[in-house]
Amino acid sequence: MIKRIGLLTSGGDCQALNATMRGVVKGLTNSVDELEVYGFDDGYKGLIYGKYQMLTAKDFSGILTQGGTILGTSRQPFKLMRVPDENGLDKVEAMKRTYYKLCLDCLVILGGNGTQKTANLLREEGLNIIHLPKTIDNDIWGTDMTFGFQSAVNIATNAIDCIHTTAASHGRVFIVEVMGHKVGSLTLHAGIAGGADIILIPEIPYDIKKVAEAINRRARAGKRFTILAVAEGAISKEDAKLPKKKYKEKLEARAKKYPSVSYEIADQISAETGAEVRITVPGHTQRGGEPCAYDRVLSTRIGAGAAEAILDGEYGVMIGIVEGKIKRVPLAECAGKLKTVDPKDQTVLAAKRIGISFGD
Repeated sequence: MIKRIGLLTSGGDCQALNATMRGVVKGLTNSVDELEVYGFDDGYKGLIYGKYQMLTAKDFSGILTQGGTILGTSRQPFKLMRVPDENGLDKVEAMKRTYYKLCLDCLVILGGNGTQKTANLLREEGLNIIHLPKTIDNDIWGTDMTFGFQSAVNIATNAIDCIHTTAASHGRVFIVEVMGHKVGSLTLHAGIAGGADIILIPEIPYDIKKVAEAINRRARAGKRFTILAVAEGAISKEDAKLPKKKYKEKLEARAKKYPSVSYEIADQISAETGAEVRITVPGHTQRGGEPCAYDRVLSTRIGAGAAEAILDGEYGVMIGIVEGKIKRVPLAECAGKLKTVDPKDQTVLAAKRIGISFGD
């Protein structure tokens, strides 16, 4: 039996992309007589323009611990997929042509929410698609966990750990800005794991006076420092009430004065408390380095789950993990849905119980 599969990684890179592809390929090579693997260069761009490389099992040897992606990646916004490129090329038709030209049995797509929406579009166009949930934000609906998340939590946690000593030494307020524009899972988990005193996430709009109160309360208790874990998309209660258009205008105005929300919060804290504030932005280090042990196991399970679905001929699904078990979730059910942090989630409530402030 010959199987021909395509692989592509799309969107922001993260740890365990290679480990997941390895799981897919190894899961198939142990079950089929002959396997042809076509790896598309730089995500959907490779599928659109027919840029790919034939890979063998050897290409997936030794990459379990390697971060990034051996195929390269790029961001191709879903909202532009139906818009012809600068030369008038129909991107969707071009992707279909490449798929049929190579006589693929299936296209395995690794990526986050935007990637998933395009994967579902290709499913609707009649292609055999399997999506594997990758993102450091853990914001994909239909799976309890995405690969890349735990590795990013470890890195963001380490950044907060490192800040503790200098914050304590100088008696300062420190803000550690963690990735996450729309969803605060990464900030929430890293903040708790790193012992942050205040956690600000998009799902729980903050009151800067409540933030200041928490800092002053620690000072009165003899604490020399305060550490805030702030998500990129943290939003004040005032801004949360604005219509989308007005909020966008506010962000554009803020960008002329501050590099990010953390710098605005720092100025506000200084004005409210008189404290000296320092900002640390781990940035893309959160996407880098080798995957942690948890992600290596998770990605191997998801990759093997994809191989099993291919062997069963079941397509149009995302391979997720639900209550500890691998599950095939129909793309039609999960594409376009965002999984956010519930303000009443047990993890949030536990953090509040031990005294962590969310500025609300």
